[in-house]
Parts: sequence; structure tokens; C-alpha cells
Amino acid sequence: MKKLLFDGIARAKQSGPFWMVMAGLTFAVMGVFVKLGSQTFSTAELVFYRCAAGLIGIGIIVTLRGQSLKVSRTSLKLHLSRSISGFIALMLYFYAISHLPLATAVTLNYTSPIFFVLVLTLQQRQWPHWNQICSVLLGFAGVVLLLRPTISNDQWLAGLLGLGSGVLASIAYLNVSELGKAGEPEWRTVFYFSLVSTLGAACWMLFQPQALHWPSLHGWVIVICMGVAATLAQLSMTRAYRKGRSLVVVSLAYLTVLFSTLFSWGIWGDRLSVLSLLGMLLIAGAGIWAGATRLQRG
Repeated sequence: MKKLLFDGIARAKQSGPFWMVMAGLTFAVMGVFVKLGSQTFSTAELVFYRCAAGLIGIGIIVTLRGQSLKVSRTSLKLHLSRSISGFIALMLYFYAISHLPLATAVTLNYTSPIFFVLVLTLQQRQWPHWNQICSVLLGFAGVVLLLRPTISNDQWLAGLLGLGSGVLASIAYLNVSELGKAGEPEWRTVFYFSLVSTLGAACWMLFQPQALHWPSLHGWVIVICMGVAATLAQLSMTRAYRKGRSLVVVSLAYLTVLFSTLFSWGIWGDRLSVLSLLGMLLIAGAGIWAGATRLQRG
């Protein structure tokens, strides 16, 4: 029995769905530490620590393996576009987590597959397929249901910025796709994103020196756990997609919303209304529908 259990675990580790479940859990854990850290640190500081951890880790690996960071001019433009859009998206996402219930902020960020459909349609200058139109309409219906009963008057800015993080994340993902087609390895894409985001957050911090905090022991625990969770989430997601970008893998990405909802309720006692839960389900369903359409159309 023990041997069968270990054999089952070993087989699961070779599958994309297993690693996407791990990614969903660790992304949610990262969100928890971002929200805990927001009580002490500014958004720029949280982004700085989160990306600096990834930059140091990847930098060590690159150095030990002797890998080259040189890229062509075309790839450099794509790296810059991906990194800048990803950095701003991360800033908006962390701000939303700081000012909204965790589950709400995460769900707004996970509108990115819906916006990806719109961005891709504009780039290709083609009239979208009816499946894509329906998924977008379904997703925005979910956004309306999620925002109206959940967000008070003083949280609308955070809600809109959270939605903006989904828009910019879709642009970043489009560039990631283009970089993959150009033959750029994943580690190099993550390296430049971490580099640009670390420098961008550091510059942002310089404009608000009064808000800077040297971490206490408790603060260091939070930022280290946040960085470790983010790194594990990125590695798990990368391995999941490497094992196969199936509809199952795409769908399981929305487990982050479920895990975040459970953490939000268990840690902070946040309770969502029936309309809010329905909105979250519509957004997840729309994202899965949009992902399925992309897989079918290649």
C-alpha cells in the first residue's frame, strides 16, 4: 500500500495538472503574505522584495550555468514590453490586494485571459469568433456582479486598479507568447522581468522615502515567505505548461481564486455575498472558455 501511494505521487508529479494545483496554492499563499505585508510596507516595497528575490535566485543559477543573457534587438523590445507591462500589472495587483478582500483582488487580476482575447483580436485585426465574444461578455458580467456588492465607495479606486492589473497582465502574457515563438527560454524572460521590476520598484521607492521601512524580524519573515511562495508558484506554473497546455491545466489555474477565497475567509473573516460568488464563478468560467477557444484555434 505504501509503495502504491508513493508510486501514485511520483506519477502525479509528472503531470501538468499536479503542478498547476501547486501553482494555484502557492500563488494564493503569496497573496496572503502580500496582504499581511501591506500593513507595514508600501506597494513599491512589496514589489521590490518580491522581484529582488526572484532576480537573485535566477542570477545565481545563470552564473553557475554560465548562460548568456544576450538577446537580439527584436527580442529585446519584446522583453522590455513584457517586463514593463508586467511590472505595472504587479504594482496594481499588489495595491488591490492591500485595499480589497484577497479573493476579490485575485479574481480581478484573473480577468487577464478575458482581456487577452481582446488584445489578441486587436493585434490580429480580425473579427473575433462568437465563442470569444461570448466569453468576454460573460466575464464582464462577472466583473459587474463582483464589484457592485463587494466594493464600498472608498474601495472603487482599488477595484479599478485591480481590473487594470488584469488588462496589463494580458499584454504581458501576449509578449511572453511572442517570446516563446522567438525561441527565448523561460528563465531569460523571468530574469528580465525580475530585473526591470526590481529597478522600477526601487525608483518608485526613491520618490517616497518617507514611506520606506527597514524590515523588522517579523517583516523579514513576511517578505522572505512572500518571495519563496512567488518563486515556487512561478516554477510550478512553468513546469505545468511545459508538461502540456491542456484545457485541464488552463482551468486549474483558477484554483488560485478558490484558495484565496478560503484564506480570505479563514484569516480575515471576509464573507462574500451570493452575487459576489456568482460573479467570481462567471469570471472563472469566462477565462476557462476563452482559454479553451485559444487552444482549439491554436
